[in-house]
Formats: sequence, C-alpha cells, structure tokens
Amino acid sequence: MERENQFIGQSGAFLDAVERASRAAALSRPVLVIGERGTGKELIAERLHRLSTRWDEPLVTMNCAALPETLIEAELFGHEAGAFTGATKARTGRFEEADKGTLFLDELGTLSMGAQERLLRAVEYGEVTRIGASRPVRVDVRIVAATNDDLPALAESGEFRADLLDRLSFEVITLPPLRVREGDIGVLAEYFGRRMAAEIEWLGWPGFAPHVMDQLENYAWPGNVRELRNVVERAVYRWDDPSMPIAHVQFDPFDSPWKPRAPSHRTASATGGAAQAAPRAEDFASSAPCFDEIEDLRAAVDAHERAIVEHALGRHRWNQRQTARALNLTYDQLRHCIKKHGLMESESAD
Repeated sequence: MERENQFIGQSGAFLDAVERASRAAALSRPVLVIGERGTGKELIAERLHRLSTRWDEPLVTMNCAALPETLIEAELFGHEAGAFTGATKARTGRFEEADKGTLFLDELGTLSMGAQERLLRAVEYGEVTRIGASRPVRVDVRIVAATNDDLPALAESGEFRADLLDRLSFEVITLPPLRVREGDIGVLAEYFGRRMAAEIEWLGWPGFAPHVMDQLENYAWPGNVRELRNVVERAVYRWDDPSMPIAHVQFDPFDSPWKPRAPSHRTASATGGAAQAAPRAEDFASSAPCFDEIEDLRAAVDAHERAIVEHALGRHRWNQRQTARALNLTYDQLRHCIKKHGLMESESAD
C-alpha cells in the first residue's frame, strides 16, 4: 500500500493540520509534530519534505526510542574508529546522512539530557562532531521532530531542555486523534476496505453493514488510523461472502475464549508481580442497596450482582468477552450470570 495514499480525510481538524504542514514546508525551519500514536506524524514529516525545496535530497528518519541511550549520540552524530569499544571503523551519523535534506526525529521526548544538549548545538550552529573526533563537520539539515509527550510540561519539570524546545518549535502542528475527526472514520474505513478487497482479489466491494459502520464510528480508536486500518483489513479478509456487506468486525485481535486469564490482584501480589487494583466501594455506590432495608441477604447480593454485570455489559457495548475480562470472570462464568439474571439481550451481541 502506498504510504501517501493513506493521508486522506475531510474533517476540518484534519484539513487544518494538512494545510499548516503545506505552508510550513516551503521554509527550512524546524517543525514539531504532536500527536497520539497512529495519527500520521511520519506522514506529515514526509509531506513537509516532499513539498520543500529539499524534496530531491535525503529524508532520514530516526526513532529516538528504538535505541539504547548509549547509542543515541553515535547514531545521531557518528563516531570515529576506536572512539569506544566495538567502534572498529568510522561511521557517519544521521545528521551527515541528511545533509542538504531533512532529518525526522520521532519520539523526541525520549532523548537523554546529554543528547539534547548536543542536538541543541547542532541546530544552533549547523555543525556536528563525531564521537572521538576533534573537529566539527558542517551540515545543512532541516529538522522535523515528533512526539506524543507533553514537552512544555517536561521542560517545566526539568526533564526536557526548554531552549531546545524553543529552537525546534518554529511551527507546531498538532494532529487530531481519529475519534474527533468527524466524518473521516467512514471515509477511511471504505478506503482501507476497498484496498484489502482488491488485494485478496474480490470481484467487487460489498461495503459494510449499517450496524458495523455504527460500531466503527462509535469506537474510541486508541490506536487511531493505524488501528482502524488493521481492524478493517482483518474484517475483510476474514469475511467469507464477498457478495454480502461485511457484518462483523473484531476490535481486539487478542480476544479469544482460550486467552489465558490475567492473575487476580491477590495472585499477582503473592508472586511479586504488578498488582491489579481491587474494585473500590465507591465504584458501585450508585447501585448499592440501602443496608437498613435489607431483609433477605441472598436477594440483596443477587440484585447487586445483576446491577454490576448489567452496568459492565453496557460499558462494553454488550461484548461478553470484553466484559468478562473487565470483571475478572471467565467467559462461561459471565454467561452463567447473564442467564441467571435474565440479561438475554446480549445473546446477539457476543
């Protein structure tokens, strides 16, 4: 799939971000791109490069979170032979590789303070010094950086250099999450669906059933466009009848009745693992019975259990497997509760 073709949408928030990137592209000034995972930060960086005067020069990408701290500076600035153990020959860094072009630094907020200091010098003076070298090298690089961290807050707390933040934020482009891009979910779902149908050689595109499109548009999309693409493509290739609209999607690919259960908070604590927070009394305060009026303990417990299960089913749109996990029950245990309390509406929403 061509990456640039994924950069589609019609919502005002999305089009505003695209327009700001297009205007900033003509200037060789630093741009900071802010956005959640899967919102298209790298696509914005590519747009900034392609529409700039540097379009025929290198676009070099580096994920700052993908390397251990000990290697970050060597990757950015290069090193001479013998500069440290294992440096058997000289190596150019990403800055030199991107000379005359664009350097895209993803996950900027993960840089160490030492790397931030050297990056600031490179941005201010247009020169880098390889590790182990005595003389700097001049470079002409346009910086585009991206993060999903709150950099102003990190700068205020001393975890990120405020002067570096100032230098990198000539323009700040904030990408909207998919859940606020009104009208874009359906457009993107149709696009990804058609592409997947063509890839698996369907003769036509049946579209989505109305209830499936409602599910797609009402989902929160924590993984944004990347998650939407995965959900749609998975639904298409699993669908057995290309002549009928797709009537089922699975948001959680790990959802399975045979999925191992997570340990309870008591088990995790006993084994030294991370403890799962126990439910609090106030979590169910609105459905708790008045203790002064209780005359039949079993009936009161049953009523409270029914209220908890019904509330959890509603929160998870009557998806029984998600609800079972949320309540730390097995799927069969939840099914028993549903039948016991007559909550049979969920039969069709498994």
